[in-house]
Amino acid sequence: MVFANIEYLFLLLLLIPYIIWYILYKEKISPTLQVSDTHMYASAPQSYKNYLLHAPFVLRLIAFTMVVLILARPQTTDSWQNTEVEGIDIMLAVDVSTSMLAEDLKPNRLEAAKTVAAQFINGRPNDNIGLTIFAGESFTQCPLTIDHTALLNLFQNIKCDIAQRGLISDGTAIGMGIANAVSRLKDSKAKSKVIILLTDGTNNAGDISPLTAAEIASSFGIRVYTIGIGTNGTAPYPVPTYAGVRYMQVPVEIDESTLTQIADMTDASYYRAGNNSKLEEVYQEIDKLEKTKLNVKEFSKREDNYQLFACILVVSLLLELLLRHSILKQIP
Repeated sequence: MVFANIEYLFLLLLLIPYIIWYILYKEKISPTLQVSDTHMYASAPQSYKNYLLHAPFVLRLIAFTMVVLILARPQTTDSWQNTEVEGIDIMLAVDVSTSMLAEDLKPNRLEAAKTVAAQFINGRPNDNIGLTIFAGESFTQCPLTIDHTALLNLFQNIKCDIAQRGLISDGTAIGMGIANAVSRLKDSKAKSKVIILLTDGTNNAGDISPLTAAEIASSFGIRVYTIGIGTNGTAPYPVPTYAGVRYMQVPVEIDESTLTQIADMTDASYYRAGNNSKLEEVYQEIDKLEKTKLNVKEFSKREDNYQLFACILVVSLLLELLLRHSILKQIP
């Protein structure tokens, strides 16, 4: 615990003269009764009130101390902190076109990719990781961050209905997805910079071709691991109708040649993921990359923490008043 106004603690020094005054002069100013002989009182039992005589004084000391502590504003010890960790910079580029709703992976391609990618994120706590999503266009869902809780929350919220809601056009702009991720990594100081691209189709949209984007990535020393998601042949695709959801078999068309070229141009690898185990191969490859030191600045919010002192103050004052006006009440 720290104090925002620590200078108020000097007021506690006032307790010293008050305690001295109480010890030296309390008996002189208290009412007394003179008797000729106290022998008759020697064997008399002492009342419990004798043990409470100094309780009001102690309670006043406690109350004054609590007032000073409250004025000093006690706070939690959260603060800025610079730490160095080992990690790499990674951007996940995820295809969110409507074809990712195909259910050859369960429950569908997108949800399967999200589940395995989330496990990957949880397994790399020291890495800066960001998220780019793309369909006919691309944008950054989450910039590079060490706050993986926020990243996972944003990751779990992505859906394939972005194009249907008119936020971006539908399609598969692989080049735009890579270019967007490159823009987040190009200024990184990390020795290892990685893009993991997940898609289930061929490039049919965007202003930048996949191979051009790969050349840009290569120029910045960025490795692009490409993953083609989908089984061979056809895949069941849900089609909403007036009678409910019906399934139709659609062909799986992944431009493996282009994805392989992208990976080769950037000194990475291409994987065909018909199941989740193939995605794990990508993560094992990334784990072998050279790690670099990252300077991370962490911040935790400070909050005032005076409630306990306030409760003690109120209880002390109430007890002091109760004792002084009841059990220890003095008659002039």
